[in-house]
Amino acid sequence: MIAYIRGTIAEKEPTRVVLEAGGVGYELLIPLSTYEKLGGVGQEAKLLAYHAVREDDEALYGFAAEAEKAMFMKLTGVSGVGPKIALAILSGSGIGELSLAIASGNAKRIAAIKGVGKKTAEKICVELRDKVNAIEALAAGKGDRGKAAAPFVHDAILALGALGFADEAANKMVSQVLAAHPEAADTEQIIRWALKSK
Repeated sequence: MIAYIRGTIAEKEPTRVVLEAGGVGYELLIPLSTYEKLGGVGQEAKLLAYHAVREDDEALYGFAAEAEKAMFMKLTGVSGVGPKIALAILSGSGIGELSLAIASGNAKRIAAIKGVGKKTAEKICVELRDKVNAIEALAAGKGDRGKAAAPFVHDAILALGALGFADEAANKMVSQVLAAHPEAADTEQIIRWALKSK
């Protein structure tokens, strides 16, 4: 298993990069978000790696951030979503924006990404809804306000957990509240709406 590759950028394109490490050039397929974080040719870079081996194909995928790789792994866990489609989704949407679309069940936003059909987008929303972070989705949807709001969202998830809801259920409830009520302004309000929806 290859966890990461650190080396000198030998080639760089929006969809791929070649890192030279120890005299070997490793070609990694990358999302656009990783491409934007890389320096120029000749500079050093470290990319997290995922080695995909199939009967007829073998490829390395590279990611500048753990969140990108984690979302890639979630996406490839959905039946019918291979590494290439997952890469296209990551290139067509930021992690936070994608998390918000999944948390709110906005399959239309995901289907707007080139190469992703309506049925695949719906399947992604259904299978990953409980696996995305409501706080991350809120921050993506509301920019700086979302980052400031994150503590009360986190408190709401903890409070629902204290009321007996499992972590995944509490996360899902808060995600649904945030999608339906973007004006939510405090912990108590979120909890009230979450309990009404049950």
